[in-house]
Amino acid sequence: MAKWGEGDPRWIVEERADATNVNNWHWTERDATNWSTEKLKELLLGIRVENEEGKCEVSEVDKVEGEASINNRKGKLIFFYEWNLKATWRGTSKSGIKYKGSIEVPNLSDENTMDDLDISVTLCKDEPETPLLTLMKTEGVDKVRAALGSYLGFLKTEFTQGMILPTANGVTKQQSQQPQAKTTSEKTQLGSSSSAPPPSTGVKIPTCKFSLRDTFLTSPEELYRVFLNQEMVQAFTHAAAVVEPEKGGKFRLLDGNVFGEFQELVPEEKIVMKWRYNTWPSEHYATVTLTFTDRGNETELRVECRAVPTSEEDRTREGWQRYYCQAIKQTFGYGARLC
Repeated sequence: MAKWGEGDPRWIVEERADATNVNNWHWTERDATNWSTEKLKELLLGIRVENEEGKCEVSEVDKVEGEASINNRKGKLIFFYEWNLKATWRGTSKSGIKYKGSIEVPNLSDENTMDDLDISVTLCKDEPETPLLTLMKTEGVDKVRAALGSYLGFLKTEFTQGMILPTANGVTKQQSQQPQAKTTSEKTQLGSSSSAPPPSTGVKIPTCKFSLRDTFLTSPEELYRVFLNQEMVQAFTHAAAVVEPEKGGKFRLLDGNVFGEFQELVPEEKIVMKWRYNTWPSEHYATVTLTFTDRGNETELRVECRAVPTSEEDRTREGWQRYYCQAIKQTFGYGARLC
């Protein structure tokens, strides 16, 4: 038997006031089933699509069957989820004719990527053929897929708070695995960290500020909209996103790897937001201010980032230059010189 104070540090509990799961060595599990059921309903209900033929909306979530859980072993989070979903959509044509159909997703699980999901859209029996079915099979399916991707983002960030406990030396181990979704290396570079694991809540970290300027061949009105329109955000990030374009509204990009809250919105002039990578210290946000200036046929965008962890300055700067500014230009054709 080891002498007092000389045992394996994984089992030394006196350094933590609560003596709980020191160094995250023990297997712990959290049931996410009830939370997931409500979150899936919340994200799916009210999905809307519209074109010249009419409009459609998810009116009911009829079935959410399955389970979800998160396990922590040696400071690593392992996610298990398997869901069978069914919802009802209703459509109204431009002439006022109403239609009803269903959406089924039988294989939302940790074994499948978002691209592998089977999303079936059908009309109810005896309903006449309508172009609205095509609308739901294209734009409707895209929105359902984005909503389910957002669920995974919320599961891996919002619901995991507190799963990784501070270790005996006051440092928190890496909070989560890399998302399973098969994305390109460029896409994940913005949302995944190559730096050391973040410190736990309450640890003071050095921060810095920096600013960027870029010019876009479009109007301030249109460029402002790019950052607040959910479909446009998904287009230039090439990933699921949630964007609530109002003061206090939340945003979540790249399956939850980047998220925050809008603090101030001045149409065509300024956006102020709390912004963070999910690998930053818990509850630490940078303040990012976007200022739009009309330069005639161009719009100058000034990006000012404050309270960025010093160790993350280069990564954050490159992320904004490459995965925001350059991606927006390439996606929407706003290419202009970099200042």
